[in-house]
Amino acid sequence: MLNDIDALADALRESREYTLSMYGHLEGGQWQVPLLEIVNPPIWELAHIGYFQEFFVRRWRPDDPAGARTPSRLPGADALFDSRTVAHDSRWSLDYPPREQVLRYLDETLAATLDDLASSRDDDRHRFRLALFHEDMHGEALLMTLHTLGLQAPRRAHDEAPAPADGDERDVHFPGGEFLQGARRDDGEHAFDNEKWAHPVLVEPFAMATRPVTNGRYLAFVEEDGYRRDEFWTPQGRQWRDAAGAAAPRNWKRDADGWTMRWFVSRDALRAHEPVVQVCRHEAEAWCRWAGRRLPTESEWEYAARNAGRGDRYPWGDAMPAGAPGLDYRLERPVFAPDPAPSASGLEMMIGGVWEWTSSAFAPYPGFEKDAYEEYSEPWFHSHGVLRGGCFATRSRLVHNRWRNFYLPHRNDIFAGFRTCAADARIDVR
Repeated sequence: MLNDIDALADALRESREYTLSMYGHLEGGQWQVPLLEIVNPPIWELAHIGYFQEFFVRRWRPDDPAGARTPSRLPGADALFDSRTVAHDSRWSLDYPPREQVLRYLDETLAATLDDLASSRDDDRHRFRLALFHEDMHGEALLMTLHTLGLQAPRRAHDEAPAPADGDERDVHFPGGEFLQGARRDDGEHAFDNEKWAHPVLVEPFAMATRPVTNGRYLAFVEEDGYRRDEFWTPQGRQWRDAAGAAAPRNWKRDADGWTMRWFVSRDALRAHEPVVQVCRHEAEAWCRWAGRRLPTESEWEYAARNAGRGDRYPWGDAMPAGAPGLDYRLERPVFAPDPAPSASGLEMMIGGVWEWTSSAFAPYPGFEKDAYEEYSEPWFHSHGVLRGGCFATRSRLVHNRWRNFYLPHRNDIFAGFRTCAADARIDVR
């Protein structure tokens, strides 16, 4: 847990360096991006990160949740950078401060945060962790924006990609039973409101694939006219497919030499052994029907990641070692990176690589109560779908077995793939 002052300060500094590196290579007109539902103007998103940190560390108080009595150090910031009140489409027409002033604001807010942290109490550090994890989540969103717009990837060093995974995918059989899903009150770890609190859930016996679906396996669906065959698509999926004109994953293209995939500004031959990425839940569900499989529920996913419902924080145990290969943008793309240690169940790459769609709608746990960041979860309940596990660009200090991500089912710009379960729930586990 990030409760030690020095460790938390180091993490806040590192997260800010990471944030600035995401857009540090943009030049001139690259800062002007088209109005799209799934991105934000770069200058707005950078300033919003600083604004959020300043607001929840220095301004928000239980008796003053609007921060009115402690104004921002950046004049007009409330009318510009508060995501709760500034409509998305309006962000392209607002009168922003010069970029240099925004960058100075980021420096000043971080310095003030570190000053406050140095004199903070053990029981009051949750607001610093909230600011840190919020920035970590936006770091991944900044990378998604660059990819969506076909811009250069950030100039960061990457580890060498591991060799393709050996062996064949197989199913791991789980006995099912009752387990406590969600964050425990007594584990001392930070939890977002949608993870609270651990509650009993009963899962039936099931079998889950050891690995996410690969490009090669997904390609077989595409080449068998899977996108044209209505029997594989839900009514909502058909509506999305037809409106989007989808005939393959969004970045795939077939030419005279075969299938290629765009990755930021480059287009390379499709790598059959890599996990399929940037597919929406509709596409994942259609592939499952074609293959005679199904998506796991989020309860099944968590039960499996926790090795049949044990208390482990990660599939391999309770600790996240430094340098976990499939996280922190250590690799330049999602590949089958080895886990820090084998899981007891035999499942691979449950944390990192690609986010994994589940079949579950994003809904509150029993007794849900909003935290200080009231808009984090509640506005998205029942309309969004749940993803689990993190991706190659997710920060390792953020993700764990109980962490819930959520997106609209048609979003195919996120770094998401999927793994599957056997379609027949009546599994013989003897």
